[in-house]
Amino acid sequence: MKNIFFAGILLAMTITASAGNNTENKENKPKEINQSKEIKKMGTIHLTKAEFLSKVSNYEANPTEWKYLGDKPCIIDFYAAWCGPCKTIAPILEDLAKEYEGQIYIYKVDTEAEQELAAAFGIRSIPSILFCPMGEAPQMAQGAMPKDAFKKAITEVLLKK
Repeated sequence: MKNIFFAGILLAMTITASAGNNTENKENKPKEINQSKEIKKMGTIHLTKAEFLSKVSNYEANPTEWKYLGDKPCIIDFYAAWCGPCKTIAPILEDLAKEYEGQIYIYKVDTEAEQELAAAFGIRSIPSILFCPMGEAPQMAQGAMPKDAFKKAITEVLLKK
């Protein structure tokens, strides 16, 4: 009789827990979807090698000449998920992407996932930041930079103000 009683309690707890989880998931799903739409609307843009070749520079087709393909200046952050300094500048770059939306692009390239792309640009330390102004050669900076240094580079190198 005790076993039946405990089995009944266990079954009731399982049903209650499942019902609670279903309600919780239904409530959370719209929030997650809304948050992902906001992230896609503004912020940094992650690039694969194929996207880099079509949006930034096709260095395979033009190995001896830099030709920026974008319609706005950009910053490219070569990073790795395990890198402490990369994690430090990530929120700075997100803020800057929102602040300068419509004026510049801020791209991110995961050097672990895109090793061939990182090698093509001689990335030996991370973070490495590539500033790509319109109609000029890009400029590389290495290491974490404070927000004011990024803003100065955006203003002077990319936007020429």
